[in-house]
Amino acid sequence: MSNMKITATPTNSEQRSFFSNLRHKLPKDTGIFIVMIGIALVFEIAGWYVRDQSFLMNTNRLVLIVLQVAIIGIIAVGVTQVIITTGIDLSSGSVIALTAVVAASLAQTSDSLSPMFPSLVNLPAVIPIVAGIGVGLLCGLCNGFLITRTGIPPFIATLGMMVSARGLAQYYTQGNPISFLSDGFTSIGQGAMPVIIFLVVAALFHVALKHTRYGKYVYAIGGNMTSAKVSGIKVNKYLIIVYTIAGALSGLAGVVLAARVSSGQSSMGMAYELDAIAAAVIGGSSLMGGVGRITGTLIGAVILGLIKSGFTFVGVDAYVQDIIKGIIIVAAVTIDMRRNRKKR
Repeated sequence: MSNMKITATPTNSEQRSFFSNLRHKLPKDTGIFIVMIGIALVFEIAGWYVRDQSFLMNTNRLVLIVLQVAIIGIIAVGVTQVIITTGIDLSSGSVIALTAVVAASLAQTSDSLSPMFPSLVNLPAVIPIVAGIGVGLLCGLCNGFLITRTGIPPFIATLGMMVSARGLAQYYTQGNPISFLSDGFTSIGQGAMPVIIFLVVAALFHVALKHTRYGKYVYAIGGNMTSAKVSGIKVNKYLIIVYTIAGALSGLAGVVLAARVSSGQSSMGMAYELDAIAAAVIGGSSLMGGVGRITGTLIGAVILGLIKSGFTFVGVDAYVQDIIKGIIIVAAVTIDMRRNRKKR
């Protein structure tokens, strides 16, 4: 009788266990990163097919994508923290407009024919920058107090701020753009500076959420607010901090945007809040709360930038782009809800 080597065939359960273990060993954002690469490759192939041009090998296009992502990304870092607490912030875009016009009005030079504040021209760049961020911080603080002190749902509180901040921006400027800004101020919006600012902000809050008490409490509040209160966490205090940070980051984004375009306008930031929420949700943040990562949000912002630039590149109508973006957001939320149901 000859010796025979018997090879066992893995069972279905063993195969599932293998893939499950493999998935847990990979970085948590591997899946969404692969999706991002796939989207980029789809547009690269479509570019050669539709226009006989490369999508990814155009330096100017890639630079534009990165700059667009930087502004949305700064807001999305704050929005991610709000979403982790089961909240929402609809005021980001309007806060950008308000902070942009306030910062621009304090950054005007004596070359302006009709400066908003004739006695405050040629100020050091730090003054309009701090003023813009400060206005955003106050808007976020108001959101936090409304939500925690009155019990108003975040959706309603931030919706009210969205309308009020846009109205304040329009009243402040009377609908006129503010230009002739100092070189010192506009320098923070030129070249790679917006991207550097975004990356620094993302790194800072990635560390804060992952390695500090603040981050531990934010996740605890989003996971189960009642349990967080019982365990001694000052929930209202941390909710105020979260919304204040979100407002300050919207203010920073408004300052950078005004510096980038060398102007402050009350129409700035239209629908930016939706892009920021979309970046966070696409990046894995759960609207059910307790789940979210800055790294995922960063990738989500890049995906939105790729989609917008890619569709423009292949000639998709701007209105159709909005429809597709809406479908992507709904799909991401649906997947998140199903994932949470399975966990329960």
